[in-house]
Amino acid sequence: MTAKKSALVAENPSVSGVSGRYATALFELARDERSIDSVKADLDKFAAMLADSADLKRLVRSPVFSSDAQVKALSAVLDKAGISGISANFLKVLTANRRLFAVDQVIRAFAALVAKFKGEAVAEVTVAEALSDKNLDALKTALKSVTGKDVSLNVNVDPSIIGGLVVKLGSRMVDSSLRTKLNSIKHAMKEAG
Repeated sequence: MTAKKSALVAENPSVSGVSGRYATALFELARDERSIDSVKADLDKFAAMLADSADLKRLVRSPVFSSDAQVKALSAVLDKAGISGISANFLKVLTANRRLFAVDQVIRAFAALVAKFKGEAVAEVTVAEALSDKNLDALKTALKSVTGKDVSLNVNVDPSIIGGLVVKLGSRMVDSSLRTKLNSIKHAMKEAG
């Protein structure tokens, strides 16, 4: 690993470990091929498909499937979704190396590397239900005013937070979820009683 590569991984704590190494390799290949945006779009499409399909989640996470069976099934899914080139080859390498279970972390690490490369910040946002485009734009604008950078959002839907949202931007975290507020009220009532 060159000093530049290790510095890139070391500077960004979200790209460490196995997922960081795979993401860094993919990022460098995409950068060299001048296809960062298309690879990111393909990976975002795959992440959305993964979030929407219980069968695809099973294929990705289950150790029961052989590597060959995973590659064959994944190839069919990628062909149908129109994901090809570097992105498809990369996902197949992950599968052949029995690392497909880590694809979520790899995609997040890749997104963090792309954001760093473009001078953007990445915010992890957890919401109770999906946000509209209007709300996403408002959130991006608010975060841009705080950071002074363009902010890309990794949005996770978690109905257990009931309402509100949790935003993690670097080491800063803002938790305005109803679950947290209700828990703090419950604790205050226990202390008072």
